Amino acid sequence: MSPHRTYVSLIGVAALGALALSGCTSLPDWVGGRPAVEDGPGVVEPIRAAAVGRDTVLFWISSNGCTEKSDLVPVVRQTYDGARVTLRRVRDDRCTSPEKDGVELRWSFEEMGLEPGTRLQVANPYRPAQG
Repeated sequence: MSPHRTYVSLIGVAALGALALSGCTSLPDWVGGRPAVEDGPGVVEPIRAAAVGRDTVLFWISSNGCTEKSDLVPVVRQTYDGARVTLRRVRDDRCTSPEKDGVELRWSFEEMGLEPGTRLQVANPYRPAQG
């Protein structure tokens, strides 16, 4: 490799690093090992925890006292090795009596259009309980 090419390559790497550090650009989620959160209805719901079984997924989420299953929609996307689910809130919980332990919501794989045993990843951000 010629010294000129090496110099140009180093400038490119330095410029990319400077842009990333300055916040002028962002790297794709897959670079950091994070799953992409898909577009869909409502907004992405932060979760306290999730558990995936053979044919069921459980989510534990914060609630102001009125959250019901119908207030959220699981958005499922196929991946190269299974599926990814993102829980999205479609109706706000406007109550004023927060549930200390949050609420547990459950979806069967059948409800999400998946076969039992499908490998499933949860793409929601985690937010631990406050308090």
